[in-house]
Amino acid sequence: MRLSKLNIKKINLENIDEKYQAQSILMKIGELYQFESGIYGYGNIWNKLEKNIENIIIDELDKADCIQVDFPKLQPKKIWEQSNRWDLYTNKSDIMFTINNNLGEYGLAPTAEECATLFGANRLSSYKSMPATFYQIGEKFRKEIRTRGYLFRPRTFTMMDAYSFDKSEEEMHKTFHKMHDVYMNIFKKIGIDIVSVISDGGTMGGRVSEEFQSITDLGEDIILYDEKKNIGLNKEVLEFDDKDTFIKAFGVSNINDLKEYHSLELGNNFELGTKYSDSMKLYFTDENGKSKPYYMGCYGIGLGRIAACLLENNVIKDNDKIKGFQIPFNIAPYKIQIIYNEAHSSEAEKLYSYLLENNIPTILDDRDNLSIGTKINDVYVLGTPKIIILGNKFDGTNYIIEDSKTNEKISTNIDNIVSILKEDN
Repeated sequence: MRLSKLNIKKINLENIDEKYQAQSILMKIGELYQFESGIYGYGNIWNKLEKNIENIIIDELDKADCIQVDFPKLQPKKIWEQSNRWDLYTNKSDIMFTINNNLGEYGLAPTAEECATLFGANRLSSYKSMPATFYQIGEKFRKEIRTRGYLFRPRTFTMMDAYSFDKSEEEMHKTFHKMHDVYMNIFKKIGIDIVSVISDGGTMGGRVSEEFQSITDLGEDIILYDEKKNIGLNKEVLEFDDKDTFIKAFGVSNINDLKEYHSLELGNNFELGTKYSDSMKLYFTDENGKSKPYYMGCYGIGLGRIAACLLENNVIKDNDKIKGFQIPFNIAPYKIQIIYNEAHSSEAEKLYSYLLENNIPTILDDRDNLSIGTKINDVYVLGTPKIIILGNKFDGTNYIIEDSKTNEKISTNIDNIVSILKEDN
């Protein structure tokens, strides 16, 4: 990408949000645009970052034999009435945005259990068809009264949501544990440390639920965490009447061993049981020819929240002053940013073309009338993990690759530059 085409705004880093610094920078340069509280437009950097996260999620889900599908974002009231959740989502909890016109009444999808149950029942008429898990990645809508933290709690956001179908409670448990392992692989590949915790099933139904939490002072959840066992629970579980049985089922023997932390929920898994198949009267035929309800699970990951968490976790400071942030190399939209002075413009163009030909996503800072120092500063507001500077010290042969966060430098020639950059992936 030629940086002249991105049209980023010049900003003063002393005027950014002190709490959500990385996202605030993207807002200031115009890569995030807020149309209204909790409703955003996304620029090039954020779009490509989310796509890289999405690709990791798709890869791991496909390895686990999950099937990608797409459900409507505009959902008829009648299917929510089948599950008895329309009133819950529109009146009692008031989560859903609704549309009422001469065609009927609809809701903008906050989740998709109803659609998934109907879709699955249409395809899974026999016990021989199960287990089966369908997933989608797309926009969700929730009427958050109190938005916060930019993409930490907006009103529209990108989510992966999956729905599993099993023929028995035992098989449902197996799928639930399988998806736990899939999720842990996803977060490991993305590069976020995760704590799996017990939580409340909320409006989804089912009591067996786990959250995938990232420990951060920016989070609004409070978890109790056993560092040695890497297990914990959401503090809200202590309010359950049957909390002791519930806690022991997740391997927590003594809550006094747990420490309290603020955290951010990035994903969740729920065992739904037969809640939706029973309420919607959708059944399969078992091995004895009898109609039986599906045992279901649902699984969600917030892509925007992951991206926001990654950026805020990788803020760069210099003598306590905010300098910018770095996007981790493995998921960065652009791996390296080329900066040059006018004397080396032809070498910069050749290097840029060479890296693109070798599938290294690269930013070329081709903007006119800017000093090298100003261009270097803009590396940090875009989060680019590596820098090459072709300035007065460039000898025409040796390229210095610098890490934007650690300042570690590697000298290489053109023959080895691609292999070095690919090794970091």
